[in-house]
Amino acid sequence: MKLATALSERADLQRRISELSVRLNNNAKVQEGEKPAEDPAALLAELDDCLKRLEDLIARINKTNNETVDGGVTIADLIARRDCLKERICIMRAFLNETSDRVNRYSKAEIKILSTVSVPELQKQVDAYAKELRETDERIQGLNWTTELI
Repeated sequence: MKLATALSERADLQRRISELSVRLNNNAKVQEGEKPAEDPAALLAELDDCLKRLEDLIARINKTNNETVDGGVTIADLIARRDCLKERICIMRAFLNETSDRVNRYSKAEIKILSTVSVPELQKQVDAYAKELRETDERIQGLNWTTELI
């Protein structure tokens, strides 16, 4: 099984587990003399099966990500880099929006508000990080489709 297939199956299992949780809660109580719409014991058994499969998949995905090396870097390292790039870009874009925001003055007597950084230079940095993020994500996706799950 390819890593990408395992990631897709993991997402499906996570959705299924979430649905089972809702269904269990919906069948937790009934009026006296009534029966639940679904058998909680059967739902719990299905939940147990899904969680066992998810645990196995997560362990295998993590092992694969830690042991697969591409260009001297593991997939786990690439994922960490991608996640930090996303966070950096998000924070920097918010900062750029704040620093680029113009403050209107109604008269020359009002205090003039100035940006604390060079907006064009900072925007170039954000663009460079965004390019690196795209390239890193493409590299991860490529590895996901070519790497066999351990």
